[in-house]
Amino acid sequence: MKFPGQRKHKHFFPVEARDPRLSELLPDNKPVSGHVCGIDQVLVDIEAHVEPEFLARHGLSRGHSLLLAPERADAIYRELLEQGLIVSEFAGGTIGNTLHNYSVLADDRSVLFGVMSETIRVGTSAYRYLCTTSSRVDLNYLQPVAGSIGQCITLITPDGERSFAINKGMMDRLSPDHLDREQIQSASALVLTAYLMRCEAHEPMADSARQAAEWARQAGVPVVLTMGTRFIVEDRRDWWQQFIRDHVTLVAMNEDEGLALTGEADPLAACDRVLEWADLVLCTAGPAGLYLAGHADEEQLRETSRPLLPGRIPEFNRFEYSRPMRRADCRRPRRIYTHISPYMGGPARIKNTNGAGDAALAALLHDMAANDYHRQNVPGSAKHRARHLTYSSLSQVSKYANRVSFEVLVQHSPRLSRGLPEREDSLEEAYWAG
Repeated sequence: MKFPGQRKHKHFFPVEARDPRLSELLPDNKPVSGHVCGIDQVLVDIEAHVEPEFLARHGLSRGHSLLLAPERADAIYRELLEQGLIVSEFAGGTIGNTLHNYSVLADDRSVLFGVMSETIRVGTSAYRYLCTTSSRVDLNYLQPVAGSIGQCITLITPDGERSFAINKGMMDRLSPDHLDREQIQSASALVLTAYLMRCEAHEPMADSARQAAEWARQAGVPVVLTMGTRFIVEDRRDWWQQFIRDHVTLVAMNEDEGLALTGEADPLAACDRVLEWADLVLCTAGPAGLYLAGHADEEQLRETSRPLLPGRIPEFNRFEYSRPMRRADCRRPRRIYTHISPYMGGPARIKNTNGAGDAALAALLHDMAANDYHRQNVPGSAKHRARHLTYSSLSQVSKYANRVSFEVLVQHSPRLSRGLPEREDSLEEAYWAG
């Protein structure tokens, strides 16, 4: 487990750097490692440059998104492949992206549940998915299926117009019988997405997600839910609120999804409302930065040294140096909030907005897993006199999430190819204070 963020040496937790004399006496006393789990609709994002007649020939509407039957999608993909029209093909899926980025940041194991084509040919989407997924993501629990994984094909005409052809393939065929209960219940977190509930009635994906969430709840494993898009949420707002109340520890959303879920357009107010049902909230707000909100016991509150910020909740960041907790673990719970503006004012040129929220969530998961890792290896540490959800303060986590999100915005792929640099001239030491 690599430590999250960047700190002075004295802030690294003393797990692997034990006294060498103690190591000689206890040679088998190796650090206990953990993992995070996630369920996803396994798919690839494909970008291709085509002429308008290509769209007409395949019956595609310019500028629109169309869900295609597998045979139509296969014909389009085969022609793109044969004619060399594909510009890029990256592994996708919100949970797949999040777990990949988590494993790159933490240099540690994550476990992905989903489906994978039983027969894989070099150059196909399944092959590309495997090639662009970190080797630290454990894919051994994927369910083999006789068919294609999902494909989101973006077709760009010379005028820059984007049209979308979606092939679901077999991505919603994950059976509850193919989940591993032990892996889920021993994890530091289980990550789900609202997309999993959008499958057709005969497809088992929604049942798999509910089963996994129930197993996690029974074992006290935090359940993390990303909200997908506002269109998924707004038609079933009451249902999602109840689902969060019953199953979810952490909600990750953007401002549009927050509006759809709570009716609040202000991201801070939306976070505050979600705290009625969940313990922790991450809300990305585009050029406005990101917000984090949670609970802490009154005895564990730490006041900020930063200027107090105005908002719908006056001076809302007063206790942002506190570490979030489950509300049930607080004797006298208080709500805590923080906000951070885009890192370095945001990129000069944004190359990709797809995956920035997933990257921020990966950073938060890294901090949560580091806390679990430290608690298992140094249970007597003062860090664990109360049961916290993260190793770092709310403010520290927001800085880390903000920094990781920036890395995705300045590249084409939604997945990190490397972790953060060890030293950054653009960052003063004060950036990580708090």
